[in-house]
Order: sequence, then C-alpha cells, then structure tokens
Amino acid sequence: MLSELRITDFAIIDQLEVRFAQGFNVITGETGAGKSIIIDAVDLVLGGRADSDFIRAGRERAVVEAVFKLSDDLRVALAPLLSAEHIELAGDELILIRELRANGRNTCRLNGTLVNLQFYREIGQRLVDIHGQGEHLSLLRTPEHLYLLDRYASLEVSRAQLAELVAQLSALRAEIAQLQQDEAALARRMDMLSYQLEEIRAVAPRVEEEAALRAESERLANAEQIAALSGEALRLLDSEDDLPSALSLLNQIAALLHKLARFDARMAEHAANADAAVAQVEDIARALSHYVENIEHNPNRLYEVEERLEALNRLKRKYGGSIEAVLDFAARCERELQHITHSEARLAQLQAEEEALLRKIGERSAQISAARRQAADKLSAAIVRELAELRMADARFEVSLTQTDDPTGCFVGERRLKFDATGIDAVEFMLAANRGEPLRPLVKVASGGETARIMLALKTVLSRADPTPTLIFDEIDQGIGGRIGGVVGQKLWKLSDGHQVLCVTHLAHIAAFADKHFRVSKGSSGERTVAVIAELNERARVDEIAEMLGAETLSARQSAHDILVLARNIKEGKSVQESLL
Repeated sequence: MLSELRITDFAIIDQLEVRFAQGFNVITGETGAGKSIIIDAVDLVLGGRADSDFIRAGRERAVVEAVFKLSDDLRVALAPLLSAEHIELAGDELILIRELRANGRNTCRLNGTLVNLQFYREIGQRLVDIHGQGEHLSLLRTPEHLYLLDRYASLEVSRAQLAELVAQLSALRAEIAQLQQDEAALARRMDMLSYQLEEIRAVAPRVEEEAALRAESERLANAEQIAALSGEALRLLDSEDDLPSALSLLNQIAALLHKLARFDARMAEHAANADAAVAQVEDIARALSHYVENIEHNPNRLYEVEERLEALNRLKRKYGGSIEAVLDFAARCERELQHITHSEARLAQLQAEEEALLRKIGERSAQISAARRQAADKLSAAIVRELAELRMADARFEVSLTQTDDPTGCFVGERRLKFDATGIDAVEFMLAANRGEPLRPLVKVASGGETARIMLALKTVLSRADPTPTLIFDEIDQGIGGRIGGVVGQKLWKLSDGHQVLCVTHLAHIAAFADKHFRVSKGSSGERTVAVIAELNERARVDEIAEMLGAETLSARQSAHDILVLARNIKEGKSVQESLL
C-alpha cells in the first residue's frame, strides 16, 4: 500500500507530507484547492508524464517521493525484477522518488538506485491503478481484459503451459523458414560452400606444419652462410692444418695436468676436468662434422617450402587468422553442406513436428477457451448485479470472446484459428449502459457518471483477480447524485477490504464511508498561494461534510452528522433500517 507521500515544489504545493491508511482514504476540499494536483503528483511518482510546468514557479526542481509497504506476495513477485537492476529490497518497504528539473531533465530512483523510466514505470504500474488519469487505468486497456478474465478464471498455469508450446513452435518454424529459402539461393550457397571447402582440402593444412616449414625455409635460404660458419668452427676445433686445433691444444693441456698431478695431488681434479673437456669437444667436433656433411643446398626445396607457406597464408587471409581457424571454417562448411543436402528429409520431419505441435496447441487452447467462456458468463452476471445496485438496472455487460480463422493457425476441430501465447481468443469487455442501446466496447463508453460506476462495478467484481494493491479514484462522483453516492461510498469501502483505496470526491455521501479523511485547502505563505492537507478528526469531518452539502447551518451540520452515523452503522454491519432508528 501507499503509506507515505511527500511532495516538494509541485504546482501550488510547497511542502506536503501525508500518511495514508490501509483501508478507505478520502480526500476532499473546495474546487481548485489542489486535490487533483495530489493525484497528479502520485501519477508522476509512478512514472507518468513529466512536464517542467509542474515545477512550482520560481523553483529549480520538483520532487515527489512515495513510500510503499509491500505485501508478502508482492515482495516475492517484485524481488527478481529489482534484483536484476541491483536494487536492494530490505524488509517490506519500497521507496519511489521522481525529480523534475527546470531544464527538462528528470530522474527516477527506486530505493535510492537510479533506474530508467521504462523499468520505473513498470514497477509503478504494479503498485497503483489510477482511475481518472488514464495512464494507469488497466481496465481501459483492451489487452488487459484477457489478463483479468484469465486471473478471474484461475488460468495462469494453463496459460504458462500453452506459452511454452507456442515458444517451441516458434523455434521450429524458424528452422523450417531457413530450409524453405529460395532454391536458387540454396544452390548458390552450395556452390560457394563447395568451392571454399575444396580450396581448403586442396591445400590440406595441418596445425603443426607451419612452424616446421618456417624453420626449414630459414635454413635453406641461409645454407651458404650456415656451411661457412659450421666449417670454420669445425676447422678450429679439429683440423690437420699446420696451426694447432683447439682439440689438439686441449689434449696437450690435459697431458700436462696429469704430469703435474704426479707431483701435486691437488691438480688431479683439474686433470680429470681437462679429460672431460676433451671428451665434450670431441663430441662437438663429431656433431659438427656430421652437420657439415648434411647441409642441404637445394633451391628447388626452398621454392617448394615457400610455396607451401604462401598457400597456407592465403587460406589464413581468407578463412581465419590461423590454421586452426581455417580448419574450423572447413568443418562448418561441411556441416552446412550436409544440412542443405539433407534439407528435404529434414524439412519433411520438421513439418510433421509442426503439425503435431499445432494440434497440441489447438487442443490446449480450446480447453482454455472453454474455461474462459464459463468464467465470462459468471463475470458478466456479477457485474450486471453490481451495476444494478449502482442505479444502472438496465445496463448490460458481456465479455466478448472472438476467434479468427487463419490458414496457418492451430487445429481446433475442423477449423484452423489464429493464436498466440495466450491462446485463440480475443477478449473485450462490452457494455450497453441503457435499455435499447447496443453493446459497445468498454473503451469507447462515454465518460462521466456511467463510466465511474462501470469502473467501480468492474473493480468490485475483479478485485480478487486484480493484484494491484492500491486503487485511486479521482472524482469518481462525476455525474453521481447524493442518492447513489451512499451506494458508491459503500462499494468503495468494501473494495478496500482487499485493496488500499484512495478517493478524491466532492460528494458527502462517499466521504462519509472513509476510514481516514483528508481535507485539502488553499493557504498563503508570504505572497504565495500554497496547498495544504490535513487529516480530519470526527468533529472536523462533520464541518467538512456540512460544507460539502452546501451549507453551514445547524441543520446542515445535523445532516452531516446523520450521514456519518449512517455510514458508520453500515460499516458495523447494521442495516439501513436499523441505522435510521
């Protein structure tokens, strides 16, 4: 429920703070005092139209803050949505803040977290339904009629199961559409895939070969320099020239160290190390000799290696930055070719699956439609009874369920019907307000007292199906007289049994049923006009209702007192006859 509302610098409101009750809250006051401005502020804080004209003259910004106490069910429902936006929900409190600035910018915050307007508005619509402003009037949005009927009929589970089948069908049809592409386009695609696959297969790249080829190319390209360097190193290590080689010199050193060791044992270790060095140099010399003998001077092989490397580079440039990417591309080509080649068999299989799903969807949709028709009759009868109590005894109300043939639709008996995730029905509430009038769509019914009573009847009957916790009626008494005002007041009070109800009214008989009564009046602050709101005690309520009756005489006060007593007695369960005694 809406527990607190704080408004700053909004229209003629300077500073205003009000705490609402759980039950039936009424706001009264003279015309132009600012009652509807408060509703405008609520509409704004729920994500409604932001206009810099709302900002109080001479101020830079307007701020509206609404504090909501969430029921356990609503807290569970909102938790995943809020969590996805990293909004913490501590306890049962959710705070909405909307700020307007004179430069046209506005911000939306949920529990202190800045969010975009679309998400903010989505949350707001789950908290409050405003009748009289339009933006939050769910019953005047035709798509909502189906949703409300299904909740009234308790069809949420069946709807979810149907939606899952429709999602499966959508995926299936997407694959069918892919296979049913233009044959020429498929042929061109096959030619392209075959060419690309053949080009890769002709080269037959291997992941490990590129590094080896680059090393071989380096050796072949520098064969002469390699031969010269390795030959010179071998000559210096072990040659038969006149100059002594490193190996012969190292042998001489080792012999001298062994002689020294006979005289000085400390040199024995060095003599052994010299022997080891001789052995290592001999190994190097043998390896160099073998290396020099096998140096390849082969221009033809160098050409072959470079050609192979260039072929690999061409593939990499066309099909990926590495051999691995080229091979992966080839695998995808092969799979797609297989897919296209076997597309006729696959298409036949998918079309058989599509028909089976369409029949299953049709069967489930027909079951849901039958449940809807049964619920629609009960709903219509209940609303007609409510309208009769609201002095619209000649009114007729029906729930229209229509279906549309579609050659690609689901199978329902001998027909193929258009469908979506909700089923095969288009649902719309229809009304004839007066005898002799034809039924017309509710969304086209004229505004005024009839509309107010119709909406009240709908809200009363659908209250079990409507999860919105707070209902606001802005001047629902338009076109309603005192005789019916008491009935409307009683209906609104009863409606507050499952919802918090806020009502702006000029009618004393409605205000009398309030659990909490607020009066909005104009005051002054310096040279500025301001709107103020105050909660009324029992004595102040008598004065206010007397003024609403249009007089301030003793008889008017007595009438106001009588109206309040009558309303209180009715709320306490006494009959009208008992209340008059």
